[in-house]
This record gives sequence, structure tokens and C-alpha cells, in this order.
Amino acid sequence: MSNWLDEVKWDDKGLVTAIAQDARTQRVLMVAWMNREALQLTADTGIAHYWSRSRQKLWKKGEESGHLQTVQALRLDCDGDVIVMQIEQAGGIACHTGRESCLYRQLIDGEWVAVDPVLKDPAAIYSH
Repeated sequence: MSNWLDEVKWDDKGLVTAIAQDARTQRVLMVAWMNREALQLTADTGIAHYWSRSRQKLWKKGEESGHLQTVQALRLDCDGDVIVMQIEQAGGIACHTGRESCLYRQLIDGEWVAVDPVLKDPAAIYSH
């Protein structure tokens, strides 16, 4: 019997794209990366864990902000190279900019325009 993690098609850096989607509204809240350990921890704990490419370290979403992502379902796409997580977003804020979603800019007349409000000042989120 093969390990379920072996069915994931990891890229050459050992990562897979991970999409966090609000389980209630279906809105995509963020896109990040997971390595094998992050995906295993996510499955084991029910809390989203990711691999930070910029910091080169494992991180639990919300460990600093308190905006944890409780995972209700993990899905693997048909090619095995994208994970979609149906999550409940604590505090209603997934983005480090204080917005509901990291996908808050929309192309309007050839410019990227911020169309979602800041729900909480990032300085207040990360001050502790």
C-alpha cells in the first residue's frame, strides 16, 4: 500500500501549489506552497501549514497573526500537482495586508486596482 503523500507530484524543489479556499463562500483566499512535511502536518493537525520560499522555513498559517486556517477538506487535482484546501479562516483575514483574501487586486482599465478593503491594519495584526 502506497503512502498518500507519494501520489502528490512534487516539483523539483519538493513543493506543491496549495490553494486555501473558504469552505463557506468558496472564495480563494490565498495560494502558497507546501512541502511534504507541511502537507503531513496539515493532515495530522487540521491546521494549514505551508513552506515559505522566501524564508525557507515551515510555517503554520496564523502562528503570528492568530488567523489560523482550520482545514475541513483536502483535495488533490487530477494531475496530482495542486492541493485545494477547504478551510475556515479565523478572524476572516487570510492576507498579511489585513484583507480577507490575498487576491484583492483586479485589472481595471490596464491597472491593478485594490478592490477589497483592509479589514485590520497589518501593524495591529503583527504588533505582538
